[in-house]
Amino acid sequence: MTVQQEAPTGDAGGTGEPLEVWIDQDLCTGDGICVQYAPEVFELDIDGLAYVKSPEDELLVEAGATTPVPLTLLQDVVDSAKECPGDCIHVRRVSDRVEVFGPDAE
Repeated sequence: MTVQQEAPTGDAGGTGEPLEVWIDQDLCTGDGICVQYAPEVFELDIDGLAYVKSPEDELLVEAGATTPVPLTLLQDVVDSAKECPGDCIHVRRVSDRVEVFGPDAE
């Protein structure tokens, strides 16, 4: 079982709301910083771009694919979004799809 399957999903500001993350591959620079911070959530594919992984550890290569953010990895995912040179990592609430971390965060 992976960490993602065992951990509850992250929440924005302690509200208890589940979060999900996705990567805009059109902006990805392939630096791999996200993989360094959270290899359980992100992976570089053969094309040199980063993608999110499913809770079952499968690479999700379809455009706009999302994956839950485990609470235990929330800070790592947020740090990935903050440090990403391509500003392509988006973390949003599942309920209303409002971005809470990333380039379009309110």
